[in-house]
Amino acid sequence: MRIDPVLTLTQWLSPAFPVGAFTYSHGLEAAFHAGWVTDGESLRDWLGDLLTLGSGLSDAQFVAAAWHWELPVEEIDAMARAFAPSEERLLETVAQGEAFAQVVDAVWGGELAGLTYPVALGRAAAREGLALELTLQMYLQAFITNLVSAAQRLGPVGQTEAQRVVRDLAPLCAETAAVAAEGDLTRVASAAFRSDISAMRHETLYSRIFRS
Repeated sequence: MRIDPVLTLTQWLSPAFPVGAFTYSHGLEAAFHAGWVTDGESLRDWLGDLLTLGSGLSDAQFVAAAWHWELPVEEIDAMARAFAPSEERLLETVAQGEAFAQVVDAVWGGELAGLTYPVALGRAAAREGLALELTLQMYLQAFITNLVSAAQRLGPVGQTEAQRVVRDLAPLCAETAAVAAEGDLTRVASAAFRSDISAMRHETLYSRIFRS
């Protein structure tokens, strides 16, 4: 029986899928302490920059490159690791990739072990015959939804405002997915420097809720 691709992706990218996404803030916790993210508007701007200029875009390009598999997957994965701007951000993508691979390999079959999260997701989606653009859109929405959830725990936004932010960023998820779909790694770039600085600062915070 063929399972609807939406259901497979919903399962993989659900907060219930055991990759531990809820333990990471992607530097958002340090941005909150620095006063850079203080409300729904600043959170929306922060996440919008990640989608169009930063790690949201570059990670989507790694998903697409792994899906197309025109380069050796090890080469794609090495570049994904190189784009992590700090030790904690590298931990974030490696640990989630390992957790994702462990479950997908056990339940769906395959050999994804050792890959970073976006690369593992791209390979798994290709293997299951899942449409790339749908995969990218749902990956990006899951990415921002997790960070909005982190913002709720940090305090800048409540439940209603959090859902408004996710809704408002949905068109950017679609636009970024379209930009990234080619998977051309000669065009990979990241320019969300304040987010990268936040990820570095997080490593030295005295008290932390999140792992990144």
